[in-house]
Amino acid sequence: MKASASIALWIQPRSRRNEVVGMRDDAVVIRLTAPPVDGAANEALRSFVAERLGIAPSRVALVRGQSSRRKWIAVEGLSVDRVRCALLGVSHTQ
Repeated sequence: MKASASIALWIQPRSRRNEVVGMRDDAVVIRLTAPPVDGAANEALRSFVAERLGIAPSRVALVRGQSSRRKWIAVEGLSVDRVRCALLGVSHTQ
């Protein structure tokens, strides 16, 4: 994957549904149904982000925070602003 800037996320595992709920400090808050066991939540996160962006999960890399609720991801070919706007459902100007 080409190097790109990373975006901060705050993950809430074992939720009722997969959803983006807003911002917390400088991180996008995402709720996932997957438990934080054996990397299940990390894989669910990659799949969820890819689905929201309409891209292949292989383009989403977990950069930091593999065993933490605070995670950083990078998306191949997309800027941090574009990813953040797509996750939050707001239009990106530029």
